[in-house]
Amino acid sequence: MTTFKLSIELIEQIKQLIESKSEKALLELLKDVHYADVAEIVDELELDEATYLIKLLDSDKTSDILTELDDDVRERILKNLSAEEIAGELLELDTDDAADIVAELPEERVQEVISNIEDKEHAKDIVELLRYDENSAGGLMAKELVSVNENWNVLTCVKEMRIQAENVTRVHSIYVVDDDEKLKGRLSLKDLLTTSTKTQISEVYIPKVDYVTVHDKAEDVAKVMSKYDLEAIPVIDETGRLVGRITIDDIVDVIKEEAEKDYQLAAGITQEVEADDNIWELTKARLPWLVLGLLGGLASVFILEDFEELMKNENVKRLFFFTPLIAAMAGNVGVQSSAIIVQGLANDIVKGSLWNRLLKEVSLSLINGLALAGLVVVFGYIMNYQISFSLTIAVALMCVIIVAALVGTFVPIILDKRGIDPAIATGPFITTSNDIFGIFLFFYIAKLILQF
Repeated sequence: MTTFKLSIELIEQIKQLIESKSEKALLELLKDVHYADVAEIVDELELDEATYLIKLLDSDKTSDILTELDDDVRERILKNLSAEEIAGELLELDTDDAADIVAELPEERVQEVISNIEDKEHAKDIVELLRYDENSAGGLMAKELVSVNENWNVLTCVKEMRIQAENVTRVHSIYVVDDDEKLKGRLSLKDLLTTSTKTQISEVYIPKVDYVTVHDKAEDVAKVMSKYDLEAIPVIDETGRLVGRITIDDIVDVIKEEAEKDYQLAAGITQEVEADDNIWELTKARLPWLVLGLLGGLASVFILEDFEELMKNENVKRLFFFTPLIAAMAGNVGVQSSAIIVQGLANDIVKGSLWNRLLKEVSLSLINGLALAGLVVVFGYIMNYQISFSLTIAVALMCVIIVAALVGTFVPIILDKRGIDPAIATGPFITTSNDIFGIFLFFYIAKLILQF
C-alpha cells in the first residue's frame, strides 16, 4: 500500500492547474486520490481555490471530503456554496454525517438547505437526528441500517435485505424487529445462508443483542462498543423501537475527541482549542489555570514567610534550598497518581472499596518514599550533611509523597462522583495544590524534628 504524502510541489501544481482552469488535468491528477487525502490538499488551499476544487469534483467524492476537513475550513467553504449545492452534497452522505454538517450551518440557512434535498425521506431523517444532543447516542447514530421482521420467512427476508442494502454503505449487522419496529434481536448471516427459505425468522434469530438508547452519553456508547468489540451497535428510542445504529468509525472520533479534551485539561487548558486558533481564544483557554498557578505560588510565599526564622538559624537555613525538590516531588507524585486514576475512571475499571484503594496507595507511596528517602540520605552523606539534617529531609519527603499520592488519588474520584471531568485533576490543579501541601509539610516536619 502506497502512503499518500502531501508535498509543497503537489500543492503548487494543483494551485497552478486551478489558476489556469485546467479541469481535465485536475480531475486526472486527483482521480485515484482518496477523499481523506484530497481533504488534506483542500486544507492547504486558499478559500477560492478550495471552493473551485469542491465544485469541480463529483458530489459522491466531495461529500466525503467535506466530512474530513477542519471545521473552520469546511465552514468557510459552505458559505461559498449555494443551498442547492450543499443539499446535493448531503444527499450523498449517510444521515449522521449529513446532520453533523447541517448542524454547523447558520440557522437561517438550515431550512433552505433541507428544503432543497431531493430525497424527502433522507431530509426527514436528517431533521430527526438534529433533535438529539451531539454528545448522545441519538446525535451519533445513522438512520441507514438493515432490519428484518421476525414474522418474515428467510426468502422474504433476503429480498427485503437486498432493497435496504442499496442505501447502506456497509452492512455490519442484521437486526430483527417486530410489527411495531421494536428491537427483538439480531440475525446471523451464517444462519440465514444455511436455513431453508421457508423458515420463519422468529425461529432462527438471536434474541441477545447489545444496544444503547438515544439519550445515552457518547462516552458510555464508546465504553460498551470497546468492551464487547462491536463494529456497530443498534440504537433504540424510549419505547424500544429501533431508530438507528452507531458504527465504529463514529466511536473512534468520539474517543479521539475525548482524548484531546482530556489532554488539554491535563495541560491546564479549560476549553477545546487548536494551534491555529486566534490569540484571544488561546488566551481564554490558558489564562484561568495560569492564574490558579499564580495564586498557588503566592500561597507558598505566605507559608515560607511563617518560617522566616529559619533564615536566621545557620544550622537549618539550608532547608530553603530543598524547597524546589520537595515541590517537584509532590507535583510529580500527585500527577502520576491522578493520571492512573483518571485513566481507570475513563475505562470504568476503578471499582471496589475506597479503603482498599487507600491502603494500596499508602503502600505504594511508602515503597517509593523509602527508596527516594534512602537516596536523599546517601546524598547527605556524600555532601557531609549532619545525619539529623539528612533524616529530616528524608522523613519530610516520605510524608510529602504519601500525601501527594492520596491527593492525586482521591481528588479525581471525588470530581467524578460530582459529575466533573476528572481529567482536570491531572494538570495544574494537582500540581499547584501539592506544591502548597508539600512545602507546608516539609517545613512543619522539619520544625518538629530539628526543634527550631
